[in-house]
Amino acid sequence: MNSGELLERSLAYTLGSVAEIGSVNLGRGTPCAEWDLGELLTHIDDSLDALYEGLTGGRIGLFPRADRVCGLRTRACAVLGAWTAGPAEERVLVGERPLDVRVMGAVGAVEIAVHGWDVAQACGRPRPVPASLAAELLSVARLVVAEEDRGVRFGAPVDVAPRARADVRLLAFLGRRDSFPG
Repeated sequence: MNSGELLERSLAYTLGSVAEIGSVNLGRGTPCAEWDLGELLTHIDDSLDALYEGLTGGRIGLFPRADRVCGLRTRACAVLGAWTAGPAEERVLVGERPLDVRVMGAVGAVEIAVHGWDVAQACGRPRPVPASLAAELLSVARLVVAEEDRGVRFGAPVDVAPRARADVRLLAFLGRRDSFPG
């Protein structure tokens, strides 16, 4: 699995979801019970900035929040550009722990894609995570999501049929149902 390709595909999927925001009220609920749509977009912004910092050692900087979609696109392009240019280091610090930059990219891809799904659900325009992307992200998630992450970063896994689509299994593993009542 190529972390850069996985990150690029996740960003493309999420930008497609974000493009659906239009005039949707940013106060709408999301599958992330603790965040409304505006707070979820802020979290995605922060995640992109953290990925950029891991790749370059610097920050993207702040953009006006007037056009959230444009800001997310700009951050996504900055992250992809930094990945293409090559990480500043092979290992990055996440908190106090060193992490291989490829692992950081793969974990970032999981976060970005799943939150892209959350955005689409909140907008009332569901978009399944593409099957091949979801299958690869599920492999990553199974390696990096620990039991102590449950209830903090992720909900408890949701039961689904073993032969469910890859996107449904990915969402279920991360504590989401494949639909959101919105």
